[in-house]
Amino acid sequence: MKAVIGIGNLGKKYELTRHNIGFIILDYFAEKHKLFFKPSKNNFYFASGNLNAANFLLVKPTTYVNQSGIAALEVIENFNIKISDLLVVVDDIHLELGKIRIRKSGSDGGHNGLKSIIYHLQTNNFHRLRFGIGNDYSESKLANYVLSKFSHSELNLIKKYISFSVELIEEFIKKDINKMLDYYSKYSKDIYSLNKPDAN
Repeated sequence: MKAVIGIGNLGKKYELTRHNIGFIILDYFAEKHKLFFKPSKNNFYFASGNLNAANFLLVKPTTYVNQSGIAALEVIENFNIKISDLLVVVDDIHLELGKIRIRKSGSDGGHNGLKSIIYHLQTNNFHRLRFGIGNDYSESKLANYVLSKFSHSELNLIKKYISFSVELIEEFIKKDINKMLDYYSKYSKDIYSLNKPDAN
């Protein structure tokens, strides 16, 4: 079974904020496949499904971003998920708005959600889909920036990149991280050639 964890904060006040792009992408995925999130007995909401005979879970931690690792460990232990079958979807201030990067492993890159997952799983060898939220902020305003909501024009701009992220996750679920990377290599040039992610 595959597990896809979106990093974000639960609650209406955090809806459509930059830090919640992991939740937003999972919501698009769930809507496309007619899935619904429900509470678990642990620190996460989840939706389960089947894609091309591959079972999967979509997971939204209820612990807030900084403690995402608590939910990640619970998912791993309760559903007997292999680390190689885990994908984390996370916002990235180091990438321009809408830019996607896939990594098989790596450091937390300064992201507290990834830092928490690495700490609780005791490894950084889990896959992640990093989605750029831009970095149009002064150094002292990082917290305010990541918790700010996407503007209407930004949401319109990134819709196709969110949809592309959903397709990439589908490849991961149906096959594996290498097929996901192949899919990215094959189609990303077309996706980004139409207009640049940081276009006005």
